[in-house]
Amino acid sequence: MPSASTRIVLIHGAATSKRVWNRLIASLASRDVVALERPRSGNWESELAWLAPRVEGAFVVGMSGGATLGLGLVMGHTPLAGALLHEPAVGSLLPGLLAPMGVAFSHSGTTGFARALYGSSWQPTMSGGVAESVTAGELAMFRSFEPGPPGPNAGSVVVTTGSESSQVRRAAAAALRETYGYELATLEGAGHFVAHDQPLLLAAAIEERLQRLGRDRTPG
Repeated sequence: MPSASTRIVLIHGAATSKRVWNRLIASLASRDVVALERPRSGNWESELAWLAPRVEGAFVVGMSGGATLGLGLVMGHTPLAGALLHEPAVGSLLPGLLAPMGVAFSHSGTTGFARALYGSSWQPTMSGGVAESVTAGELAMFRSFEPGPPGPNAGSVVVTTGSESSQVRRAAAAALRETYGYELATLEGAGHFVAHDQPLLLAAAIEERLQRLGRDRTPG
């Protein structure tokens, strides 16, 4: 099928590195998968400029802050095959979404932030050894994000939430659908840290989207 050659590019969020995707990559062994190590500059425009040439023509997968960056790419002009974005931030559509993580960071730094965001399965080694200032910059960057509609070159985009995630996460996704028309899907049995905690569920969702891409590209 045409989708068999579609490159998958994975974008990590704050307080994680590309290693957060290792379990998912193992579950997508038959696919062309690239996990990027972002600059983590804390500057929205710089991050997108770095990502854009590396995701061109690919199917983008992001989780948490990586999903937020994925939304930024989807909203822009970079041609994509599509995207699966798990529980991104949504800016002023739900301004309190990241507030608990901000409070946790102010009390306990990167570890507090990450445990509030990802849960108890997050470990300090997952951060890639970043300085506290890097996490602070990333948190500020993601809190400043404002969503918009998908651009004309976005491809097939779906925003996912986990059935085990908090109600506020589902409300955030619903706001994206109601305001900008994004397609939504629920990953049954998943939480926010899906790539690490439920990689098989996420892999199955990616496979389903790529198979749909293949059917859409097949003539007749």
